[in-house]
Amino acid sequence: MPYQTVNPFNNQLIKEYTPHNDDQVELALAQADALYHSDWAKGEIIQRLPVLHKLAELMESRVEELANIASVEMGKLIEQSRGEVKLCAQIARYYANNAQKFLAPVSYESSLGEAWVEHHPIGVLMAVEPWNFPFYQLMRVLAPNLAAGNPVVVKHASIVPHCAEAFEKLVHEAGAPKGAYTNLYISQDQVASIIADDRVQGVALTGSEKAGSIVAAQAAKKLKKATLELGGNDVFVVLDDCDLEKAVKVGAEARLNNAGQVCTAAKRFIVQEKVAKAFLQQLTEHFKNVKMGDPLDETTTLGPLSSKSALEGLTEQVNEAVKQGAKLHLGGKALQHEGNFFEPTILTHISRDNPAYFTEFFGPVAQVYVVSDDEEIVKLANDSHYGLGGAIFSTDIERAKKLASRIETGMVYINSLTDTAPELPFGGIKRSGFGRELSDLGIKEFVNQKLVVVSHS
Repeated sequence: MPYQTVNPFNNQLIKEYTPHNDDQVELALAQADALYHSDWAKGEIIQRLPVLHKLAELMESRVEELANIASVEMGKLIEQSRGEVKLCAQIARYYANNAQKFLAPVSYESSLGEAWVEHHPIGVLMAVEPWNFPFYQLMRVLAPNLAAGNPVVVKHASIVPHCAEAFEKLVHEAGAPKGAYTNLYISQDQVASIIADDRVQGVALTGSEKAGSIVAAQAAKKLKKATLELGGNDVFVVLDDCDLEKAVKVGAEARLNNAGQVCTAAKRFIVQEKVAKAFLQQLTEHFKNVKMGDPLDETTTLGPLSSKSALEGLTEQVNEAVKQGAKLHLGGKALQHEGNFFEPTILTHISRDNPAYFTEFFGPVAQVYVVSDDEEIVKLANDSHYGLGGAIFSTDIERAKKLASRIETGMVYINSLTDTAPELPFGGIKRSGFGRELSDLGIKEFVNQKLVVVSHS
């Protein structure tokens, strides 16, 4: 696909970007590898951390500029784009403040002698990142690995080249040396060649299940470490003892944030019978009251999908779900508009033999299931190919905790939507991928945890 900035609000082409050729890719790899073998990467961590401090300051000073770039390029509401930029600054500062502690040697008691584990960089990493959080996804892979000393080359999504360019400029302006972070406008074949290159030691991908499967296979063929953060079909569990008004309000937000284009969005609402009718009625009202429009307009509450192809794909998914027996409770079609708008939609009566039951809908489409008891909640929640996030709403926290422990997923939030923070690990299980980003876990994914033992004898 060509690297283009196309405004999803009106589908107007703003700019086309020139792809990088193989010679430019080779130069990027050579520079990254040279940096890995330098004292900057292998020396004291303290020399790398000022880059992250400066990067945090730069992003905080340019929130409006960067937010505007993201909103114009992929349709995120302007206030949500501002929040994303601020979160990126928090992540950079978090690793600037904590990476030295996370990567400090760890002592082990042993009968063999004095033992400890050191943490060292492993080499150049290839990152493949998606468009839905065009700055946050980049920061999640850059910040911990810059601190650790791993140079990163990045293929960003082809529909957000301006975000990719802007982020790379910020990293360089923050003082990162040549080779520490390189944005490449490249093809899937070029990505495969980079993964196969002996100078590359790891691969980080956030994206679709299909993309993850391909990249994981390429990495495995060359015996290289990979982390994958893929799709999700997250549950939003509404128990009969919940604060219903809060559950509805947060549930609507959890499904419609970023026009529903979030891997951890609430997608399957599992509601107990006692409150099901009231929940569905109130959720319907919330969905009906959204204001669709220009993401740069502060009063807009639902923006467009990121691209024309995304709109076409979601339309086809909803039509097929209804064809296979799902009931269209609300919405269900694209707007007659020059942009990529899809109505807030609610599907009910989805049987297990309906493809929609196992499918991730990447847009403002909610599935509602009604269940009788906690056992049925667990059974339905775990009957999924995915296992990324989830939410449980209940006033009985102990009950909610027990359910959280039984749901097969990487993250569960009680009485809030699935969220993210620099200090919390992010990732899933099953077809949602493997490995973790952020927190102390994320920085240790691509380091050599080297054991050193000094014998007593």
